[in-house]
Order: sequence, then structure tokens, then C-alpha cells
Amino acid sequence: MERTWRVNALWHGNWATRARIVSGLILFLFALTHFLNLGLGLFSSEWLETAQVWRKAVTRSGPGSAILALAALVHVGLAFRHVLRRRSLRIPFREWAQIGLGFLIPVFLIAHVVHTHVAAAMFDVDDQYAYLIALIWGTRDGLYQTLLILIVWTHACIGLRMWLRAAPWWDRAVPYLSAGAVMVPAFAMTGYLVEGRRIAPLKADPDAFWAYAETINFPDAEAFATLARISGTAFDIFLALVGSTLLWQLVRQIATRRRSVRIRYIDGPEVLGRRGATLLEMSRANGVPHTALCGGRGRCSTCRVIVEDGAAFLPPPDEAEARTLRAVGAPTNARLACQISPENDLAVFRVFQPDGKRGRAHASQGEERRLAILFLDMRGFTARTSGQLPYDVVFLLNRFFDAVVPPIMRSGGTVDKYLGDGFLAVFEAPDAATSARDALEAVRQIGTALEAFNAGLARHGDTEIKIGVGLHLGLLVLGEIGAAGNAPRTLIGDTVNIASRLEAMTKEAGVELLVSAEVLTAAGFDPADLQMQDFELRGLDHPMPALPVPRCAGLDECLAATAGTAERTS
Repeated sequence: MERTWRVNALWHGNWATRARIVSGLILFLFALTHFLNLGLGLFSSEWLETAQVWRKAVTRSGPGSAILALAALVHVGLAFRHVLRRRSLRIPFREWAQIGLGFLIPVFLIAHVVHTHVAAAMFDVDDQYAYLIALIWGTRDGLYQTLLILIVWTHACIGLRMWLRAAPWWDRAVPYLSAGAVMVPAFAMTGYLVEGRRIAPLKADPDAFWAYAETINFPDAEAFATLARISGTAFDIFLALVGSTLLWQLVRQIATRRRSVRIRYIDGPEVLGRRGATLLEMSRANGVPHTALCGGRGRCSTCRVIVEDGAAFLPPPDEAEARTLRAVGAPTNARLACQISPENDLAVFRVFQPDGKRGRAHASQGEERRLAILFLDMRGFTARTSGQLPYDVVFLLNRFFDAVVPPIMRSGGTVDKYLGDGFLAVFEAPDAATSARDALEAVRQIGTALEAFNAGLARHGDTEIKIGVGLHLGLLVLGEIGAAGNAPRTLIGDTVNIASRLEAMTKEAGVELLVSAEVLTAAGFDPADLQMQDFELRGLDHPMPALPVPRCAGLDECLAATAGTAERTS
């Protein structure tokens, strides 16, 4: 269940959330290709129009038009639904920005659609880019369409950020995505400006312009009047919908002003909230800090609370909420604040306590990943360095780490922390299988590096260094732990403890390495074909199967029995 939840983590939520994501992605793809197409005007008019022909072959086809129209209707309809269903309009600024920009888009888009798509359908206008640019170049509408590019793109980028920011790769991708977010609209507007300057002389010459107008069936005055009426009617309908939505909110605010429930936060204030609002909305309306990494859509568990009193009056969780709570092993009295609407008084404890500081990154809330981790320790370090000068001890440790840490880095791992004469390494990868294979490759290279290091010690008359390595794979919590402003990233969870105890057990087993069955299975090996042993580890109520490996450099020999299976799996 946990693995399935991880694969589908970005698609958590109810049907409305998923429909909003899918429709938004369709519209984003349309806008992206539209802007990139417009940017080709920077190079030549031929490239600009040729790309538009290819794009229209998809977007103006029967299926393409239907999918695009359905996506627009669903996305706009869900936006109205979202505002109508809100019990409180006190939301973070980024959500206000996204909603506000979303409702601004039709204000500028209606006329654009009517004078292109509708004009082509009703009056057989060849609505190529040159037609549209000639229509708006040097007018106020040209400025409006430029603003439309920025509004659409900003709205889309905010939505993508709110959707993807919990993904494990998000932080690494931010610099590249930010560069793209700036370059795409700049490219589109540059193409528009260059093509506009090409068309300006044509528009200034009446004879040349009307000769061109005939080739594209440019609308006459009567056609323009019809298009203007259609545009005005569509705009009035949209304004009526917006006005009705705001009026509904106003009426509901007045009608529910006196209906309230009392919410008592353990280790926090006691507030009054309006019946019908979610607990998260009540928190925000009363200025109570309440973490909600996914924006209150039930796709994460960071807003969850433990209901100390009043749980019996709450309806049972729906499928989306129950799935999220199961994924984190929450107790029966845990609920998601964004999904419950208290009708009676409650006493709750916020599981993730915000510190109230704006600079606190979302990484401080932690994220769960299924990854391989490695514990490595130098054997007999205390006895070996007894009586040595501190400088000599530091020198030895640094030479040792210089030998065994680079193999981890080359294999895709990172050292999370150094622990005196050892360290903890984690192998962050898109999936558990890749993480496990990277960890096994690191162990192979560590074995080879250690043998070369010991050979160098032997040449100088020093005794060889022995190590113990524990390798395990499981759920980890990665997050910033510590006071705000001084919170390094760290790993916590039972997976860390098990890897540490496997490393400690290598000394008793007389081997350099113990690899848990979870690592082997994830990497594509069948533990049943290997010389597995059961180890009693402190804190576990059942034996832990692991593969003992006498030398890290000899890992391949121990895995030879299922080498073929591993190759097929990878």
C-alpha cells in the first residue's frame, strides 16, 4: 500500500482535484506550444506560419477541439466550484494570486478566441498569425494580448508549483524550471514584436494591406460587428457568473455569521469557526498557523490533526482522506484538517506545528521516500589511534574518507552525516529499484577502493583498516530538523536504525557487509537463491534476513547465483 501511494503521490485527492490537474495540464500544453510557436517569429515568418499549420492540425481537428474545449470548461467550472464551496476567503496570498489571475484570463481571452477560432468557423477567415498581429498591432488590444501571455503563464506556473513542490526532485529542478518560466514568455513576446515590425509597413500601405486581406478572407465591417456582439455577449455572461459567485459568497457569509463552533488547539489558542468551513479554513480565518503543504487538497498529510475531543461527531473520512491517512500509518483519531468540516466543538492537536516564520521552507515538514541507506564504520578505531597525536588521527580519518566516499558519490549517493570514524550515506533516486542498485554498486566500489587503500598502508608498514557496512532499504523521512535558520537536512525512521544495527552485527558475523533482503529484492535479486541468514536485531520482534558478504569487493561472487535475474530486472 505504501509503495502504491508513493507512485501515485502527485495524483492524490478526490475526483475534482484530479480533474483540475488533468484539465490544467492539457491547457498548459496548449499554451506552451502556442507561445513557442509565436516565438518563432523571431527567426522568420515562414517558420511562424508553418509551425502554426502543424499545431492547428491537432488543435483544430475534431478530437483536438473537443479535448481542448472540454478541458477549458472543466477547469473554469472547477474554479467556480472551488470558490463557491469555500466557507472562508481568508487564504494565502499565492492562492489568491492564482485564483485572481485565473479569473482575469477570460477577460482578455474572450475577444482573442472570438476573432480567431470563431471568425474562422463563421466567416472562413484564415486566422494565421499575420492576420491576428495585423489586427492588433499598434492598438490597445496589442497591449492586452501581451498582458494575456504574462497572466496565463504566471497562473500556470503557480499551479504547477503548488502541484509539484512535494515531489522529491522538485528542489533540484527549480533552477532549470525557473529559467524556463522566464524564457518562454520572453521568447513569445520577442517573436510577436519582431513579426509586428515586419507587418507594420504592410498595414501602413492600404493597397498592399487589402490585397493581403483578400488572400486570408479578412472580415468585413458586418463580420466585425457580428464578432463584436458575440464577444460582448460572452463577456457579459462571464461577468454575470463572477458576480453571481461573489454574491453567493456574500449571502452565505451573512447567513452563517452567527453559526459557529468552538475549536480548542492543544498547546494553542481557542477560536470560533463558522459551521461548514473546514478546520484548515477555520485555522486560517482566525490566524492560527496550520501547515498545509499541498494547499489544502488532501494530497499530503501535513495538515493532519489528532482529535482529542469531539471525534464522534465527525463523519468518517472519504476515500481520498482515508488513503492519505493509511499511507502514513496515522492513528484512528487522526484526521486531515483540510477535509473535515466540524459541526460541533472540537479539541485538536496539530501534528506538524508551524513555527510561524515565513522563511521556514517546506522541507522542514519532511517527506517520505523509499530509499537505500548505508552505514559504514571503521573497525578498531579507538585501539588503533590510542596514544596518537590528534593531528595524526584527523589525517588518518581524512585519508580513509578520501578513499571510500568518492565511490558513493560516483554511484549516485550522498553522505548524510559523518559519525566520527564512520558515516551514513543515502542513495536518492526516482524509485526504490534504482536506489538499491546504486547502493550495491557503491559497495562494490568501496571494496575495491579499500583494498587499494590498505595496499598503500602495507607499503608503509601500517596495519590494514577493516570496516563494517550495513545496507538496508525502506521508508525514510527526509527533512530539515533543528531551529529555524539552523536546521540541516537529516534522515530519521526505522530504516536508519536497522541499517545501523546491521552494520554493528557485521563484527559478530565476521564479515564486512550485511545486505538486507529488501535491498536485494528491490535490485532484482531473489533472496531465496542466496545464502541468506537471519539476524536478531535489537528493537525488532522478528529476525532480519540479510546476506553476509565476507568482503565488499567480493559482492559479485555472493550475488552470482541470481546475476541473470538481476540483469533481466534492471
